[in-house]
Amino acid sequence: MSELNMINEPAQEENNRIRFAVAVASGKGGVGKSTVAVNLAVALAQKGLKIGLMDADIYGPNVPTMMGVTSLPETQGPKLLPAVAHGVKIISIGFLVPPGQPLIWRGPMLHGAIRQFVQDVDWGELDMLVIDLPPGTGDAQLSLAQTLPLTGGVIVTLPQKVSLEDALRGLEMFRTMDVDVLGVIENMSFLEMPDGQKMDIFGEGGGQDLARDAGVPFLGAIPIDPAVRQGGDEGVPITIAKPDSPAARALSGIATALVETLNAAEPDESGDFEIEITD
Repeated sequence: MSELNMINEPAQEENNRIRFAVAVASGKGGVGKSTVAVNLAVALAQKGLKIGLMDADIYGPNVPTMMGVTSLPETQGPKLLPAVAHGVKIISIGFLVPPGQPLIWRGPMLHGAIRQFVQDVDWGELDMLVIDLPPGTGDAQLSLAQTLPLTGGVIVTLPQKVSLEDALRGLEMFRTMDVDVLGVIENMSFLEMPDGQKMDIFGEGGGQDLARDAGVPFLGAIPIDPAVRQGGDEGVPITIAKPDSPAARALSGIATALVETLNAAEPDESGDFEIEITD
């Protein structure tokens, strides 16, 4: 793995200091990427880290619902104050437009929104900014990479072949943009039956195979649990609502694995991870 990036606002905006910026991506929709991003952020915060969550899925902002917040705090200065829920600072376009309003934006407007989320939000000091990317490999991903020096990306996939094909595209997107792939997460890995048997509804081991073939860490597998869906609908992620459930424990383990992956990376020549945000 190459040296990792630590980002730091320019001198005139010293109140923002973000150590690591990690994007959560998938090659297609419907794999639970946003659910994973939300619960990963909460799990990291539960470990005592200062965490921010950026909802960069401009066309489908679900993070406010999943985190149980509907608005931003009143602004106290030139920057937006992020919402705070479950120990995580949050920004989303969902806070800034009426519910249900579609955003029919071309690339430049989308780029401007993501740029504002990076530079015009009072994030303060964060150990990690978790970024929920939209599915696919389009304008949002490119805009983010051009605005914010990402530490790395995480790929979320189902174990089934069709999902894996698209996840590979997402993984190669990061590499094309010269962003380190920090690992693969397999979501909806299996369903545990009442008798203890495991039903592999979407296949078996696909995420682990993808990680092995790509030469990146496999961060973990998350079982199917109706409580995950319920927590997202009610704004109380399963890592909060049922922290001892198998799914929550898996997510906590993935958070630990991600931190270990970051800590194992070598710093740059100056001995730290500092790099400025680019215009």
